[in-house]
Amino acid sequence: MIQTPIFFERNRVGRVYIGGKLFSTLFGDSPEDGYKPEEWIASAVRAINKDSTDPKEGVSKIKGEEVYFDELLEKYKGELVGDGNLRILVKALDSAIRLPAQAHPDREFSKKYFNSTFGKTECWIILGKREDAKIFFGFKDGVGREELEEAVDRSEFDPDAMERLMLTITPEIGDVYLVPAKTVHAIGYGCLILEIQEPTDFTIQPERYCGEYRLSEEEMYLGLTREDALGCFNFGEAPKAHILPTVTYEDEGKTVESLISERHTECFIINRIRLRGGEFTPNVGNSYGIYIVTGGEAKLSGEGYEKSISKGDYFFMPASLMGKFKISGRAEIVECY
Repeated sequence: MIQTPIFFERNRVGRVYIGGKLFSTLFGDSPEDGYKPEEWIASAVRAINKDSTDPKEGVSKIKGEEVYFDELLEKYKGELVGDGNLRILVKALDSAIRLPAQAHPDREFSKKYFNSTFGKTECWIILGKREDAKIFFGFKDGVGREELEEAVDRSEFDPDAMERLMLTITPEIGDVYLVPAKTVHAIGYGCLILEIQEPTDFTIQPERYCGEYRLSEEEMYLGLTREDALGCFNFGEAPKAHILPTVTYEDEGKTVESLISERHTECFIINRIRLRGGEFTPNVGNSYGIYIVTGGEAKLSGEGYEKSISKGDYFFMPASLMGKFKISGRAEIVECY
């Protein structure tokens, strides 16, 4: 299983919000909204869902095998991720409603309250959208702790109380947004998003409702007191959200764009490769990579190995195999590591 790029069974994860209709444009699923609006990609992270009894919910299963990715990582850590750990989680998600206003912990907050070395800085790549799609990012000028607490209270009966505190963005397909830990945000109605993040499912969402679903205190605050949980929010001027891609290589057959690099965050690196009949060799040194085909068709090949890949396919490239395989064809591919 670790001698070739690793493919996975589909891994749609349940949430309390409805969505997933736009998965038809990425994965070819039936164009219907439901309560599994997220696809967790090459995941070794268990989803935090109320009343869940599935110890593997959210964890990816190796395609054609009775083995989960976390089990494979435990046994072959060096071959799969090199000297470090699996430090990212990739998701595709599509919400048919505005999600609750929320923030994710940074590493210091996670270490103090959740005994974790990871926070949850994340990046959004807009792959598709419905009419009038929106996202919300950062507090408006003048919003502080007092205004947040008042809006939390009002959210019991005023569904727009939290939304009025945040800046509104109209996204376009192809846009890239970086969401630093502790920044208030909400994915709005109608966005198909490829989300790359630190490998946790920690979310502080003090808004009382997600659509018509009433969140419990546990779902809002993850077992923390309200006082401690609201310490997860930064105030003041919102950081820059929209990141402009930078072309790092271009020839007749391909273009490589840097979407997120070390100058943006220490949490992950994201590139977008546009193949126009050329080829690309994954080669990130002593690290692993997660690859998602977001458009077109290509061929993944190595010594004694060849596999056709197309829009919606994704795979994990072990650290020990970097430089030994190439991708060729006409396709758009997102690389995360």
